[in-house]
Amino acid sequence: MFIDSHAHLEMEQFNADREQMIARARDGGIEKIVAIGSGTGPGSLDCGIQLAEQHEFILATIGIHPHEAKLATDADFQELEQLARRPKVIAWGEIGLDYFYGHSPRELQQQVFLRQMEMAGAARLPIVIHCRPSAGSDNAWDDCLNLLEQHWKANGLGGILHCFTGAWPYAKRALDLGFMISFAGNVTFPKAQPIRDAAKEVPLERMLIETDSPFLAPVPHRGKRNEPAFVKEVARQLGELRGLSTEDVGWRTAHNFYNFFKLAESNQDKDKELRR
Repeated sequence: MFIDSHAHLEMEQFNADREQMIARARDGGIEKIVAIGSGTGPGSLDCGIQLAEQHEFILATIGIHPHEAKLATDADFQELEQLARRPKVIAWGEIGLDYFYGHSPRELQQQVFLRQMEMAGAARLPIVIHCRPSAGSDNAWDDCLNLLEQHWKANGLGGILHCFTGAWPYAKRALDLGFMISFAGNVTFPKAQPIRDAAKEVPLERMLIETDSPFLAPVPHRGKRNEPAFVKEVARQLGELRGLSTEDVGWRTAHNFYNFFKLAESNQDKDKELRR
C-alpha cells in the first residue's frame, strides 16, 4: 500500500512504454498516483487530467510551473479556472518559485504564483509547491514561505511541499502553515544528509512520499529513468531513518494522503488501521 503523490506521467520519457509503466506500478502495490498537471506549460495544462480519466487509481493536479511563468496568458488562467472543476483534480500545482534555473524572471514568477494562489483559494483546492533556491542561497525558500504566510495561510487549505530539499526550519514553517512535507528519491542520495536530517524531524503524520518521475530515481536505480514503482525505495529510506519497515512507512504515508485530501481509504487500509 503505497501512494506516489507526485509524478509527471505525461513526459516524453514515458512515450515508449507509458501503459506498461503504469501497470508495473499497479502490480507493485502502488495504490494511487497523482499525475501532476503543469506539463510543459500553456497548451498542456490538462495533461494530468487526461491520464487520470483513463485510470481509476490516478488523480490529477493543474497549474503553471514557475519555469513557464513568462508564457502564461489570461487565456491560460481562464483554462485553469475551468479545469479546476474536473472531478479528478485534487490540488493546484506544481506552483511556486525556482531561482536555480531562472527560466522566468523572479518578479514574474512571484506574480504568477500569487495569481494561482488566489485562484486555488477560490476553487478550494490545496496547492503543491515547487521551491528551488539559487546555488549557495536560500532566497527562494524565504520568498516562497513569506508569500505563503501572507497570502495563503488564512484560508486554511494547506498544501504539499513537494520533493523537499530544504533544511528543517523551512519544513517547520511549512508545517505551521498546514502543509504536508513530501520526500522524493533524492533522500536516498549519498550527499543528501541535510534532507535526511529534516526527514527525521518531520512528524510521521505530516509526511508523504513521491517519485517526481521521471526525475530523481532513488538508489539503487539512480541514473535511470524514475517511475512510480520506485516510490518504495523512498519509503525504505525513510523507514531506516525512523525505525520502521518499508511497508509501515507506505501505509502511514498513504493514510496521511487520504486524510489530507479527505478521500476514502481502501478496505485494505481500513483493515490495517483496525488491527493497530
